Amino acid sequence: MKNIIKTFLLILIAATAYRCGDMPGSSKSLSLTGNINGAGSMQVFLDKVGISPTSASLVVAKTEATPTGEFSFSLPEGAEPGLYRIRIGAQRATLVLDGTESNISLSGNLIELNRFNYKVEGSESSVAYRDMMQKLAGGKASLADVTSFVQNTPNPLAGALVATQSLGNNRKYVDVFNQAKDRLAAEFPNSSYASEFDTYIASLKKVVTGGKGFKFIEESQRQPAPEIKLPSPSGKVYALSDLKGKVVLLDFWASWCRPCRAENPNVVRIYDKYKDKGFTVFSVSLDGIDSRTAARYGNDPTKVATAREAQKKRWIDAIKKDKLVWETHVSDLKKWECVPARTYGVSSIPRTFMIDKNGNIAAMNLRGAEQIEETLLKLL
Repeated sequence: MKNIIKTFLLILIAATAYRCGDMPGSSKSLSLTGNINGAGSMQVFLDKVGISPTSASLVVAKTEATPTGEFSFSLPEGAEPGLYRIRIGAQRATLVLDGTESNISLSGNLIELNRFNYKVEGSESSVAYRDMMQKLAGGKASLADVTSFVQNTPNPLAGALVATQSLGNNRKYVDVFNQAKDRLAAEFPNSSYASEFDTYIASLKKVVTGGKGFKFIEESQRQPAPEIKLPSPSGKVYALSDLKGKVVLLDFWASWCRPCRAENPNVVRIYDKYKDKGFTVFSVSLDGIDSRTAARYGNDPTKVATAREAQKKRWIDAIKKDKLVWETHVSDLKKWECVPARTYGVSSIPRTFMIDKNGNIAAMNLRGAEQIEETLLKLL
């Protein structure tokens, strides 16, 4: 269960957005009010969200909180069943609605929202979801508790969301995911939520797994490397798939990681030797600011932006100092909330993967110039 809690803390509430199709409609208007201490005069967004942690968000409405942190949204046509999110700075509070709600209130302290320490009234599904996530955040829930919630919570959307946020993309828990999928399909057979969750489960087959030790994968057993598409320090977007045709060392690292910095000379040595023979490096930095770090700045947008720029500068300075001269350096500057890091199952750095010319993962957890070179020569 420690792995579940760790996965959950890394994931938190990812910003997922959603347009729902063929969901039962709302039968009444909805009034949503909030009183959040510390949110005075801040922008407040109401987003429509989905289940997968990689979708984009859809803003339903936005407003500005009063100087004392009060705000309200009025939806005359109500809200259809689905997943919603109140977003204030880097803090979020998720609402799971069944379409029957007419008056919902949210209250608490801004810096506690991401920890699920808030009060919500007028939405039973939202309360059930919050209670379960509070238990997970406090380390008071087991795999059996998650499974029971998925099976028995009245709103299957809440069960599916708890499953993805507590179990992450671990294929080990596919049985739990399938139970959530079956309930979604039964309750909302033609909805985009059910379709999205099907896609999410299918994507688990592409998630990279493996221990910390070096592993070489025979060609017949290799899997395609999941796509990575992120900006470089200059803002230019690089895609891992653009390097197909070359052997690529995919390197997860950070400027603050001493073992990473110690390993960089080995990577540079191999790059300089084989860069003209069909080899290159794709570096993903885990520099930046995650939601937990942002909370230390009171989630003040200006302070967080300044801190993120400082982290970006450290990243750029490390690239120059370590002479990492290849172009393909990318980062979303989200630290441990880096989406590609989650996809590749990265829980510690440095972490490396060798990708063959066909875009398939051929080896993982390579350390030292000798091991990198030996593997590379098998693939060139």
